[in-house]
Amino acid sequence: MAILKVARMGHPVLNRTADAVEDPTAPEIQRLIADMVDTMADAPGIGLAAPQVHVPKRLVIFHIPETRAHQEEDENGDEAEEAVPMTVLINPEIEALGEERVAGIEGCLSLPGMVGMVPRFRHIRYKALAPDGSVIEREASGYHARVVQHECDHLDGILYPQRMEDLSTLGYTDEMDRDELPLGARMREKELPTEAADDG
Repeated sequence: MAILKVARMGHPVLNRTADAVEDPTAPEIQRLIADMVDTMADAPGIGLAAPQVHVPKRLVIFHIPETRAHQEEDENGDEAEEAVPMTVLINPEIEALGEERVAGIEGCLSLPGMVGMVPRFRHIRYKALAPDGSVIEREASGYHARVVQHECDHLDGILYPQRMEDLSTLGYTDEMDRDELPLGARMREKELPTEAADDG
């Protein structure tokens, strides 16, 4: 497999609406998935969307490791989440379940070294095709929901700063990690990975 180059903010592929995948089982889609898994592991990241590797197709991958699942939800008063194995979503659709939004720290492989506070729906339902063409349909909340929303935004040409309500919370990770800044204490509570507050 191959490690693909990740597009950074400003590249046109990140600003456009991605095209639907016509055949999830096609050999070129299977190769793309394998290369994206390798690329995400190399980064490292939690999620990755096809436009981030210069392929404008509606395909995302993500996983939530056990260690990340258990450190994520306490600050919002939720139960710790279950880990989510590597998941591939093709032509995904998202539906918000309620209006409640929660702000959380996000980063992105396309904005290396930066983080910001982003509001996301707490509960969602998502539906997509799997690589074998079968249908995936799940409900998600908390961090799981955040990661899916972040990754699927890439398919519509949206990067997380466009979702932010307060740009004073956007900055470089090593600069934002200070006691006097709003994100400093929260960043030290977590092991903050590169992708979307672990996303992609």
